[in-house]
Amino acid sequence: MAKVAWIGLGVMGYPMAGHLLTRGGHTLAVYNRNGAKAETWVASYGAGTHHPTPAAAADGADLVFACVGNDDDLRQVTIGPNGAFTTMRPGAIFIDHTTASADAARELHAEAAKRGLSFLDAPVSGGQAGAEQGQLTVMCGGDEEPFRAAEPVIRSFAKAVRLMGPAGSGQLAKMVNQIAIAGLLQGLSEAIAFAENAGLDVAAVIDTISKGAAQSWQMENRWQTMHARRFDFGFAVDWMRKDLGICLAEARHNGAALPVTELVDRYYAEVQKLGGSRWDTSSLIARLPAPVSRKK
Repeated sequence: MAKVAWIGLGVMGYPMAGHLLTRGGHTLAVYNRNGAKAETWVASYGAGTHHPTPAAAADGADLVFACVGNDDDLRQVTIGPNGAFTTMRPGAIFIDHTTASADAARELHAEAAKRGLSFLDAPVSGGQAGAEQGQLTVMCGGDEEPFRAAEPVIRSFAKAVRLMGPAGSGQLAKMVNQIAIAGLLQGLSEAIAFAENAGLDVAAVIDTISKGAAQSWQMENRWQTMHARRFDFGFAVDWMRKDLGICLAEARHNGAALPVTELVDRYYAEVQKLGGSRWDTSSLIARLPAPVSRKK
C-alpha cells in the first residue's frame, strides 16, 4: 500500500482514482480545480481526503498521479506556484496520464530530476468506458526504475502497461494511437454511410465483416450508435482535435507525412461547426450526407 495523490478528477481521472482505492487499497489525497467535485469524489467513495491545491495533495506522497487537460494545465499543477513539485518528497514519482506534447514530458522529466523526483509520461487509451472498468492501456515514457515502482499501482486501473522508451515516448506512442483511430473512424463512417445508401442490412453487414480483416474495436463498439447518429458515448471532438493538433505539430518536427490525419482534423472542425464539439469521436459520420431513406 502506497501513499498516493491524484490531481484532476475529470471524466477519466474520477474513476481511475477510484480504482486506486477500491482495487489497490492505497491511501489517497485528491485535488481538482473544481473543489466541489473533489468533495463529491471523497463522499462517493467514503475514503480519501481532498485538498485546496496540488501542492497540498502531493505533500508526503510516494506517487502523484495527474490527468488534466493540456500542456499548460500540466505545468500549472507541477511547477506552478502551488504545484505538486514544490512539496513532493525526494524520490517520489509523478505519473502523468494527460495526453500532452512530448516536449512538455521531456521538460518536466528534466525539471523533476533537478528536484530529486521522477517523472513518467503515461497517457492512456480506452476512453471513459475503459477508465470506469479499469481496463485502460497505458503507454509510458521515462526511466526504468521509477516505472517498475509505479507499474503495480498503475495496474489498479489498467489491463496493459508498457514502458515505451525515454521521457516523451509515452506521449509519442499515444500520438500513434490517435493517428490510427482518426483514419479508422473516417473509414468506418464512410463504410456505414455506404451500406445505408446501398440499402443493405447494416447490422448483417457489420456482423459479417467484423469477423474478417475489417474488424476493429471501433467497429465492434460504435457501429450501432453511429448508425443511429447518437454521439454521447465517449471521448469528445474538442479533445480529439487537441490531440490531433499535438500529432500534427510533432509530425512537422520529425518529418512524418500525415495527409489523412490532416484531412480528418479538418473534418472534425466541420463537426464542431455542426454543434458537435462535445459529441464523441465517432461523430465523423454526422458530416456525411444522410442516406436517401433518412431524407424522406
